[in-house]
Amino acid sequence: MKKSIVIRWAAAAAVSAASLVALPSGPASAAAGGVVINEVYLNGGSSGASYTNKFVELYNPSTDPVDLSGWSVQYKAATSTTITATNIAELGDRTIQPGGTLLVKGASNGAGGQPLPAFDVESTINPSGSAGGVVALARSTSALDSASPTAMLADTDLVDLVGYGTGDTFEKTAEPAGGYGLTASLARAAGGIDTDDNAADFAPLSPPTPLACGEACALDDTPADPVVKTIAEVQGTGTTSPLVGTNVTVEGVVTASYASGGFDGAYIQTEGTGDVDIAGHTASDGVFVSSAAFAKNVTTGDFVSVTGIVSESFGLTQIATPTGGWSVIDGQQHDPVEPATVTFPLTTAQRESLEGMLLDVRGTYTVTNNYTTDRFGDIGLVDGTKPLDSPTNVVSPGAEAAALQASNQARLITLDDGADVDRFTADKDVDLPWLTKDNQVRVGDTATVTEPVVLDFRRSLWRLQPTGRMVAGQETATFSGSRPARPVDVGGGVKIGTFNVLNYFTLTGEAYDAQPGTTCEFFRDRAGTPIAVDDCGPGPRGAATDASLARQQAKIVTAINRLGADVVSLEEVENSATLGRPRDTALSALVEALNAEAGAGTWAFVPSPAQVPTGEDVIRTAFIYQPAAVQTVGAPKILVGSSAFDNAREPLAQAFKVAGGSGASTFAVIVNHFKSKSPGSGLDADQKDGQSGSNASRKAQATALVSFADTFAQDAGTDRLFLTGDFNSYDKEDPVDIIEKAGFVNITAQKTDKETYQFEGQVGSLDHVFASPAAYSDVTGADVWNINAYESPGREYSRYNYNSVDLFDGTTPFRASDHDPEIIGFDAEQGESTSTAIDTRRSIRDGEDLTVKVSVTGDGTTPTGPVTVSDDGRVLASGELTAGAATLTVRGLGIGTHELTVAYAGDATHASSSASATTTVLRAVAGLTASVTPGTYGRGALLTVTGAPGAAGVVYVEAGGQLVGMGLMSAGTATISLSSTLPVGTTPLTVHYAGSQSFDPTSTTTSVTVGKAATVTRKIAIKPSTIVRGRTKPFVTVSVKGSGFVVDGGTVTVRAGGRTSTGTVRDGKARVRLGTFSTSGPRKKVTVTYAGNAVAEGSSTSFTVKVRRR
Repeated sequence: MKKSIVIRWAAAAAVSAASLVALPSGPASAAAGGVVINEVYLNGGSSGASYTNKFVELYNPSTDPVDLSGWSVQYKAATSTTITATNIAELGDRTIQPGGTLLVKGASNGAGGQPLPAFDVESTINPSGSAGGVVALARSTSALDSASPTAMLADTDLVDLVGYGTGDTFEKTAEPAGGYGLTASLARAAGGIDTDDNAADFAPLSPPTPLACGEACALDDTPADPVVKTIAEVQGTGTTSPLVGTNVTVEGVVTASYASGGFDGAYIQTEGTGDVDIAGHTASDGVFVSSAAFAKNVTTGDFVSVTGIVSESFGLTQIATPTGGWSVIDGQQHDPVEPATVTFPLTTAQRESLEGMLLDVRGTYTVTNNYTTDRFGDIGLVDGTKPLDSPTNVVSPGAEAAALQASNQARLITLDDGADVDRFTADKDVDLPWLTKDNQVRVGDTATVTEPVVLDFRRSLWRLQPTGRMVAGQETATFSGSRPARPVDVGGGVKIGTFNVLNYFTLTGEAYDAQPGTTCEFFRDRAGTPIAVDDCGPGPRGAATDASLARQQAKIVTAINRLGADVVSLEEVENSATLGRPRDTALSALVEALNAEAGAGTWAFVPSPAQVPTGEDVIRTAFIYQPAAVQTVGAPKILVGSSAFDNAREPLAQAFKVAGGSGASTFAVIVNHFKSKSPGSGLDADQKDGQSGSNASRKAQATALVSFADTFAQDAGTDRLFLTGDFNSYDKEDPVDIIEKAGFVNITAQKTDKETYQFEGQVGSLDHVFASPAAYSDVTGADVWNINAYESPGREYSRYNYNSVDLFDGTTPFRASDHDPEIIGFDAEQGESTSTAIDTRRSIRDGEDLTVKVSVTGDGTTPTGPVTVSDDGRVLASGELTAGAATLTVRGLGIGTHELTVAYAGDATHASSSASATTTVLRAVAGLTASVTPGTYGRGALLTVTGAPGAAGVVYVEAGGQLVGMGLMSAGTATISLSSTLPVGTTPLTVHYAGSQSFDPTSTTTSVTVGKAATVTRKIAIKPSTIVRGRTKPFVTVSVKGSGFVVDGGTVTVRAGGRTSTGTVRDGKARVRLGTFSTSGPRKKVTVTYAGNAVAEGSSTSFTVKVRRR
């Protein structure tokens, strides 16, 4: 079962490699736990490797045995702030003796090398052997706090730690990259010396020397005799099983089996279960049986008996059954398992009560996370029609953001593929499920689950597993959605775009690696061909080869040419000057490629300023523009000498005007790329308020930008100024607030509800276009073109040929980057002023159309052209002016108060103008009616409630002030089973509808007629069984049963041997003593008659007894 989830703040950005700073050593020393990390081998399975698998060896240098029960070995990537479940290796019930070692077997990069000679613990831990990382020993199986290096070193569960390469957490000094490799491990000095200095304590060791402990470390795990339990008793009603460690025997029907793919087990469920009332269901009837042999030898539908030890594996209740611990029960009839019908979201308690059970998932859902679909085969879903919001994109940092983060976590449910396989390292030649060129599975797509699935909990998430390992073409869900071929029309005479092009480098990794004194690590495709740079130190970060660069460039070129902008600010372009080439080399190459497609002279770039900062980053910002539409005014300027940008790219400014236009059309643009959200130290540490790391730097950068913008606007002689780029800050975060308080308007936040970035299944905008007040008054529209963030990363050039399914399409712009481009339109030329007026109703009911009357007047001639009605930037209706007026119809306004804005875009001689009015949409009237079918006591009656079409929500029923029934209305109808103990007769009922977001609460009345229940009287026993004539006065025990309740009260009359005896029914039974029989015989008749009571009808039975003479 699932237990608490640590809510980790995450927002997103491209994380640049930061220089490592030595931190004070924490509690990680041998004295802390008596055990140290002794050897780490990082390249298992690679071509030329010594061993097929990676490993971590522990050593006990103390003089006492150390109990490792509840301990784990953990790994996090170099600068990651999370430790995933697959990178936690539980050490189990083991003791490491003085001077002893224990070997943890890890994942593999492939088939290279020899098998490990022996190991003690098998795991999926997968430390990187390229850039670097952090391996830790913990006295807990929960993930260490890795939100920052300081937090990890301060975690009280930390026993020992080694940071290597570019790992950001280490003892005193990180072990430098190099030395360890295919045939060399990182090994501690002899004797387990631990000086809390990784560089001093560890050195390369060739060849590696893995040494397992074997039986010397194993505790006596002979299980006690098994106890027979139901699966529900094993699961219990809490967050963990009450029987952990107990040897149990259970019976169930196999509902899902995973003979391959890493699950190594199957699900079983109690026969005849599944049709549950989720409101009252408290304990799951399904459980995971952990045994690869079991999974390989059973079939879905088998009725089995399983004996094994109950445990919790990372939050999932399971029974580990040994060889011979299970059997298929042949020849015994059993009731089939039915999928439980559910609709998410469900509460944690409800999910717990269904863990391991077969489900029929109803409803439609929205894809909110596809980031690891091409790697792990999972897809995050959420109820409703919108992906989950990054909290600080919509609410303030702090408590509000924490509450939304918790809500997001509670709503998330993940579709999975029934396997625990990292397709970056395994099964590369097996077709991926879910993704094809035609089945995009984009964030925001509608998902419908079409096959029964099992609810389980793995890798810290609730997941819907298929009933066997999924193969391509046999998926359990379908998806529908559409890709935007182009941005929406934003209007205006000039269009400005901004685009983070994700490390566009024309110097490839292979070319850099070929230079003397340089070295690179690469991400490689399934054939081993380098595709993208993993780490080239201070060198390039983009394509590995010319072929990869061509694929990357093709998508970027297509995206920019289809964006439709006249000016585009770019981020993450190669700063060629840092690589020994002219600064504009890569930028010039991009423009050349753009013109090759769009036509010679279509695009030009703004050359680098005469003065640039020293010590610039390897990536930079830039401007490109279309000379036919605009021309530059004056020279570009970059901010020089500001310490605020010591860890980021300095703002770059350029003024433009309409091509051939007057000076009145001048406007200025400043492109930005603030510090990423990677954690720093001190004020730049993650403050746990939802804004992630380095927020202090971004605030300082926002302040410096505002000052630089003011100076540049004055120098350019214009008050129309746009700030563009990747600010690495969501809409409600401090840096955006600083810019807005300086008077700038966040155009895309005001005029569109789309987002530019996806991170960990949540969407928000890190990229923005801000406008000064004078510029904003001329803005005509904005759009975020969702071509990248909503797409699977598997479609990037950097994932080319990672799998046998070809996802790359170089003819489209989709997944050209990880950020979405933005575009805004505005009128650079000023015209005759206008005035717009709006006339509309103050309130309507939900579902009604709203009529909006618009009139526009000018100083002279009558204005013409389009007008729009929008709500918080979302266009609701549009039309053309006729004689300066238009009548627009708005449909689908949501419930609540709306400030509607009517905007006139202007025409050739008239400037734009706008006006606003407030309209409130009230909830609709549900119009409730109810009818009841007569019922009988103990079985209840069915109440049918009908409301307006589309009404949904809770319906509850009262009788005499008592709750007698409750249910959910869906699509305007609800069927409710009333209480089975309503009194016999006619009872008045009041039916209440609690309302919803769309409908007001209401109620109605009806009545229900309940009749007496039929009963069945049966003999239970007659004692003594030997009856002698004239001597024995036997007792007769009978049962009186009613359907759905226990009969209590009423007289039972027994007639036997000419005599009559009576008794009273209590708790469904009556015991009556008979008189003696006056005659003997083999079949003396006994008649039992139940007279009934206030709620039950009478019934009778008869039977015979043998009466002996003596």
